[in-house]
Amino acid sequence: MRRSWLVWAASTVAFVLTVLIVVSTGSLSDTSSVSSQSHNPSMFSARAENTITEEGSKYEIAANKLVRQPTTGSRSRSNHAQKTPTQTAPGDNSSSQASLSTSAATSYQPKEVLQLADPSNYGERFTVDVNGTPVSNDFIVVLHETVGSASSALNLFARHHPRDEDQVSYHSLISLDGTIYYVVPPEQRAFGAGNSSFRTTAGEETVTTNPGFPSSVNNFAYHISLETPPDGQNNSYSKHSGYTEAQYQSLAWLLARTTVPDYRITTHKAVDRSGSRSDPRSYDPTRLYALLHQYPSRTAYSY
Repeated sequence: MRRSWLVWAASTVAFVLTVLIVVSTGSLSDTSSVSSQSHNPSMFSARAENTITEEGSKYEIAANKLVRQPTTGSRSRSNHAQKTPTQTAPGDNSSSQASLSTSAATSYQPKEVLQLADPSNYGERFTVDVNGTPVSNDFIVVLHETVGSASSALNLFARHHPRDEDQVSYHSLISLDGTIYYVVPPEQRAFGAGNSSFRTTAGEETVTTNPGFPSSVNNFAYHISLETPPDGQNNSYSKHSGYTEAQYQSLAWLLARTTVPDYRITTHKAVDRSGSRSDPRSYDPTRLYALLHQYPSRTAYSY
């Protein structure tokens, strides 16, 4: 699960140079769509249909959101009947109020911070499993919570962990004030879930990348964690007041930059096979999707 320090150093230098170029030009919202593809044949993102697009972020490379362009045979809302717009009665301002609400949500801009994990805490996405069998799972998003404070989690990820069983990370972490911390580049494999699988009507999706550990969803997952509120830290079940409005806003903003469909957004509790995970506790999917579906970019993926 460890990677070459030389590869990591080169990746980090390239990333920092990209950030400096973006900041120096002042173009944080370039109208052109620039794609960042890994050329490492062992990485999952090397497949042509799994493009990772730079858009809508202060830190383009770190904030790439596993954007997938629709391909032939993939589920796309374009194949479904279009909904007929609701007609508004004369004098009814409900439509304009909805537009104002949508505008407010989609103009939201969270604070973004780059705080990369130690390279021992993440690895590559593989195109084959431990037995050499090709893997081509569609991406999923797995939602977590930190249990402790955001700072304690970030400090943990920053430590070097030589033992495989100690290695841990998320791709992104959202603090109580809505700040998004980019921890692991999305084209890399974060170690966010251990013994896990994504269950669908077609069966379980899981990939074994290390013969010494159970299979997991990590090879095709984008892990996002919410900072636990103070009253819910240390796995306190008696209180846990839930997540802040800023966290839901930032989570919706982050997800709106993906093409991962709603039905492939899940939780650590749902994918865990050990029965020991319950995060994110007090998570309200209705609240999240009410914000997420206000983004026009989600029209084709909200099914």
